[in-house]
Amino acid sequence: MPKRVLTGRVVSDKMDKTITVLVERRIMHPLYKKFIRRSKKYAAHDEANACVEGDLVRIEECAPISKRKTWIVTERNGAAIADAAPAASV
Repeated sequence: MPKRVLTGRVVSDKMDKTITVLVERRIMHPLYKKFIRRSKKYAAHDEANACVEGDLVRIEECAPISKRKTWIVTERNGAAIADAAPAASV
């Protein structure tokens, strides 16, 4: 089964090697047929502490790193992160 990949904006980088990513999606309201925004926050692993608030990042699903961290940063502002793959061995 392929890994899920999401794109979102960094809203917090205050933790060590962890960022909080806000992912927004648009859905159509079932009754009013108007597009509404739904958002969710994900904790993602950032090994190099390279991401700062406001960055546009792409995160990929991985094996659990901690209790609520099961995502890893693969791209930052369109540029690939070099050590994105082997972070599941933490």
